[in-house]
Amino acid sequence: MNNLFALSAGFASFLAQTPAPLAPDLPRTKSILDTLIAAGPVMGALFALSVLFVMLVIVYLMTIRRGAVVSSGYMSTADALLRKRDYLGLLAVSNRHGEAIARVVQKMLDFTTKNPSADFQQVREIAETEGTRVASSLNNRVIFLADIGMIAPMLGLLGTVFGIIKSFGALGAELGTARYTQLSSGVSQALVNTAAGLAIGIPAMIFYAFFRGRVQKIISELESAVTHVLALLSLQYNKRTPERTPVLLEDEF
Repeated sequence: MNNLFALSAGFASFLAQTPAPLAPDLPRTKSILDTLIAAGPVMGALFALSVLFVMLVIVYLMTIRRGAVVSSGYMSTADALLRKRDYLGLLAVSNRHGEAIARVVQKMLDFTTKNPSADFQQVREIAETEGTRVASSLNNRVIFLADIGMIAPMLGLLGTVFGIIKSFGALGAELGTARYTQLSSGVSQALVNTAAGLAIGIPAMIFYAFFRGRVQKIISELESAVTHVLALLSLQYNKRTPERTPVLLEDEF
């Protein structure tokens, strides 16, 4: 029995001293970041476009909304002041508000106070001109998303061309088995650039369509608000008597 225990202890000591077999070195899997970095210099421009795209979407979500163009609070105040013919009060309120309708009314009142003898048609033209300017500004802002939606796929195509050139260069070089590594690297670069360009361009066009629809709706509400203000002003002009026509607003202010 003692010999058996001694033999077991000796065998265990031999196993402990024998080094364990080394695990085979497995190739390290590339991360997504490594793949993007290896895709060439065009990825830098695509990354910058993606950052700009995200920033524009955040800014548009905060600024292209009804409250930034036509607010119910301002319209209620303007309606009450116009019915009271308190133009100075409305001008002061318009100066404090940042909505687009407030800027339109401010332009109208500035023109009216500086030109008390102007007729209503001239006031209407001022309102239409300022409203058109605001509408054009809103439309031009969302155009940036459409530009990104068109530029990103073009940049992706440029990166694709670079990758294909790299692949054909590897096919023509005498690199032995390394030729296939270079070939697969070029194809990978081409596909990654294509995917990145589409991944930026498609969401950009989707958000452009979304914000374009929102802008059109807001412009319609702005036109409705301007029409309401002009209707109230026309009532004031219709109440003028021929004797007071040249000095009505001058007397009121």
